[in-house]
This record gives sequence, structure tokens and C-alpha cells, in this order.
Amino acid sequence: MTEQTTTTEVEVVEDLDTTEHPVEPDATTEADVEDPEPDTFPRSVVEDLRKENAAYRTKAKDRDDLAHRLHTALVAATGRLADPTDLAFDETHISDEDALNTALDELLAAKPHLASRRPRGDVAQGAMKTDDDVDLAGILRSRA
Repeated sequence: MTEQTTTTEVEVVEDLDTTEHPVEPDATTEADVEDPEPDTFPRSVVEDLRKENAAYRTKAKDRDDLAHRLHTALVAATGRLADPTDLAFDETHISDEDALNTALDELLAAKPHLASRRPRGDVAQGAMKTDDDVDLAGILRSRA
């Protein structure tokens, strides 16, 4: 039985030889097979999609501009920098006040010359409140 099995295998291998028996192509053509959906979209659909995407790109650009303006306004509101644009933009500064303060502390530690030079408190200049009764000894004591 073993010999017959071996002979059968050899015959099968000989039948698979394509040089003696060429394989005929399939009789159906691509025109006979109907494609349920075309590969391309109508021009109007593509134009509508492009307009929609252009609108989204414009909104994204406007959002980025507004985020930069808001960041600059938040830094200016702290009053710690002479020029609020000296602190580099970071989106986390907008939502996290602690991150903004930490970034300002680090920047001012590295570059103290960027700090605001605006005087604060009583600098003893300008109009002062006067009482009806002038007490020269009291004025001298308050300034000592």
C-alpha cells in the first residue's frame, strides 16, 4: 500500500505542472461584475467637505489667537512682569493658576530684570490727606 500512495503523489505533482497544461483565465470580466459603490465621490460632495474643513481650520486658528491673547492678559493681570509677553505661551497656564505662578516665579528667579518696576505702596509723594488741625510734632513722629 505504501508504494501505491507514493505513485499517486507523483502523478498529482505531474498534473500540477503548468507548462504542459496552461491554466485558462477566468471567463468573467470586470465589466460583468457590478461594483455596489463607486470609488470616487461626486464633485459637489468633495467641495462641501473642503469648505467645511476650511471653516474648521479658520476656527482653530482663531482659537489659537484667542488663547495667546488670554495668556498675555492673565500674565498682565498678575502685574509681576514689565512686559507680559516675556513669559512663553503654555496652554496649561490658562487653566491652572498655580502653573502660571510657578512659571512666573521660575522666570523671575532666572531673569530678575524682567520684573515690573512699578512702585507699590506709599512712596511719600503726591497729594496727602490733611487734617484741619496741623500737628507738627505728630507729623515728625509719623515719619520717624
